[in-house]
Amino acid sequence: MYLLDRRSVYYGLIGLLVIFFILGCGAPRKVSRVGSAETTDLSGRWNDTDSRLVAEAMIRDILRRPWLEDFADREDRKPRVIVGSVINRSHEHIAIQTFVKDLERELINSGKVSFVASKTERQEVRQERDDQQMEASEETAKRLAQEAAADYMLRGSLNTILDESGGTKVIFYQTNLELIDIESNEKVWIGQKKIKKVIERSRYTY
Repeated sequence: MYLLDRRSVYYGLIGLLVIFFILGCGAPRKVSRVGSAETTDLSGRWNDTDSRLVAEAMIRDILRRPWLEDFADREDRKPRVIVGSVINRSHEHIAIQTFVKDLERELINSGKVSFVASKTERQEVRQERDDQQMEASEETAKRLAQEAAADYMLRGSLNTILDESGGTKVIFYQTNLELIDIESNEKVWIGQKKIKKVIERSRYTY
């Protein structure tokens, strides 16, 4: 009789655990909307906040360096800039195009430079211009060979160093950018931004 009671309690506990597990798996997921500028860092990996803050810091630096005033004094106009390749050399899958767009936004909104469309964008615009020569009226068709050439190209890379021991992981991000005079190949600015993140794993994992 005592053995039977113990078995009943045992199987009863197992049944309760199964019920709790099923209820837990079926619990609705909570989703909260937050502002796009609010900092969220769940995994410790590169995210939208890192992209935005790095772009803002590097464009602030590039626009206060001597090359900008030197160009304005020499040419009496704003320099035309294009963003070239930014290569992801990190250990993570990073949406580099998002970072590139953050750079472009900061450059354009500064009002201190003119901005030239990227290589891919230019191909699309050129196709539209070619179509206009055949399909649009002579008065409205945009002329060929009237593109404004870029004076400088901004290019660079994003790198990481990963260090891990026990339950602690350190990720070091380093973004390198350089501004190159397209005519002379002279590098007129080199910038660097570093971010270090420490991720500590909980002692209790599920």
